[in-house]
Amino acid sequence: MSKKKLGKDGIVFSTDPNFRLQEDGQREMETLPSSQQKLKVRLDTKQRAGKAVTLIEGYIGNQNDLEELGKKLKTFCGTGGSVKNGQIIIQGDQRIRITQWLQNNNYQYVKKI
Repeated sequence: MSKKKLGKDGIVFSTDPNFRLQEDGQREMETLPSSQQKLKVRLDTKQRAGKAVTLIEGYIGNQNDLEELGKKLKTFCGTGGSVKNGQIIIQGDQRIRITQWLQNNNYQYVKKI
């Protein structure tokens, strides 16, 4: 017998024609305008073999907009990076360049840590 879960809450099949799975209540968050975003920019080296990365945290909005902002920042800095767990990760110490870009693009509440 397989121990893998086949469906949500163990429900595999229902004979009820009006049956619908209940939503978890996780909806896409609406993205706040850039002037209301309270972003934190910080340098991090933990669990990265001593390599420095710049983290941008505190973005409130849906995942697609976060990935778009991450792509713009990576292009501006000319470095690699990724978007994971609600954070934008940019390779290297790019705090000064990122804060300047964010302030030039109407992100008023940039906090540099």
